Amino acid sequence: MLGKITQGVTTEIGGNCGTSAAPLHGTARERKVRDAREYRVDVDWTTFDEFFTAVERGGVAANVASLVGLGTTRAAVAGDAARRLERDELAAQTRLVREAVEQGALGVSSGLIYEPGRYADVAELAACAAAARDAGAPRYVSHIRDEGDGVIAAVDEALAVGAAADVAVRCSHHKAQGKRNWGKVHQTLAAIGRARDRGADAAVDVYPYVASWTGLATILPDAIRRGGAAATLERLNDPEVVAATALALTLARDPATGGDGWHDILITDAGTERNAGFAGYRIDELAGYWHLSPARAAIRILVEEELRVECAFFSMSEDDVATVLSAEFCCIGSDASARAYEGITARGVPHPRTYGCFPRVFGRFVRGRPTLSIEEAVRRMTSLPADLFGLTGRGRIALGAPADLVVFDPRTIVDHATYERPFQAPTGIAHVYVNGTAVLRDGAYTGARPGRVLRGGR
Repeated sequence: MLGKITQGVTTEIGGNCGTSAAPLHGTARERKVRDAREYRVDVDWTTFDEFFTAVERGGVAANVASLVGLGTTRAAVAGDAARRLERDELAAQTRLVREAVEQGALGVSSGLIYEPGRYADVAELAACAAAARDAGAPRYVSHIRDEGDGVIAAVDEALAVGAAADVAVRCSHHKAQGKRNWGKVHQTLAAIGRARDRGADAAVDVYPYVASWTGLATILPDAIRRGGAAATLERLNDPEVVAATALALTLARDPATGGDGWHDILITDAGTERNAGFAGYRIDELAGYWHLSPARAAIRILVEEELRVECAFFSMSEDDVATVLSAEFCCIGSDASARAYEGITARGVPHPRTYGCFPRVFGRFVRGRPTLSIEEAVRRMTSLPADLFGLTGRGRIALGAPADLVVFDPRTIVDHATYERPFQAPTGIAHVYVNGTAVLRDGAYTGARPGRVLRGGR
């Protein structure tokens, strides 16, 4: 977790965007086993209790908590079925949610642009959120259904889930993607503000960058992605389908029709060594290398890597980022996995938020273009997220509280990770303590693993 520790993170919340480490059954287990194999990890757990026990047994430098992903639970009971769940399947899913919360999950998360979570409707989402509420974790955390043209309706949907289930709502890494949607965050934040005025517990998080980071497969038309990876790849083996898809993608990415262009997509990681060397290429640069159109190049690398291609999408406005940061109910979240600076987790060219998110807030949005006071920036990273996610006793310096402490210089703290050179530690952070033990001393990792699993936030 060195990439997080060096930027002052003392607690990591996993299970976001509908995907979690447990519970693992059926398709969910197959997918997790495949993903973990890349990191030489044997998945010897099924439940959250078993996963948390494995984390405690191995030792961890920072505290760990998790949401339960509704994409994972859906895959566990219905695979990649592109349909509404049957009554018995929904009952099985809500049972998995209750068990996960009883074993320590902080609430539920959804990823409504991903397979298979995007097939869930409000009724299904509300039923699962209500199950979490009944088990003691009344939180619905969502990567909403649309962060572009439909972002306003997508925020309304998240608020509707919260109202139907009587739970708190957290909109993850809030943004408006695509130039034609810039400025819509004023409307979405106003909608959340009105819900709060009516008594709803609603909030957002944000990262201080103008590029998102997700799978390249998300650019494919819905009809091509439908039913999961195997079905998608089968369709993309049909030359006629490829031709039609390439045309659709070309039109969607044409700046003349409102698209953001192929140069705005940066490959950060390809699934295998076959194309690993293309990490750091823009899609238009890859197209030039292969002598293909950008759309054809994107489809080719997706097929060759069985859809396992990660990219940064430069689709946001920094003015919007500052606007979201300005909302009093917005906390800071990196939306990045915990990685090291070298070794097996340092593959490709990860998004710089992996190594610089929190220091960047101070360097760019406290000192650079003043958006937050230093005190408010600290609150957005500490007590506010602790309260929003139910981390009992965390996020404050107080007598008797766990000593999760970061010692930094407010004049010099800044990030150095870039999209081209992400493996650079921030400066200005001297010491980091987790539960009273130094994990970073004078800027160097001590080797200590004093982190705890915060089951149910405790």
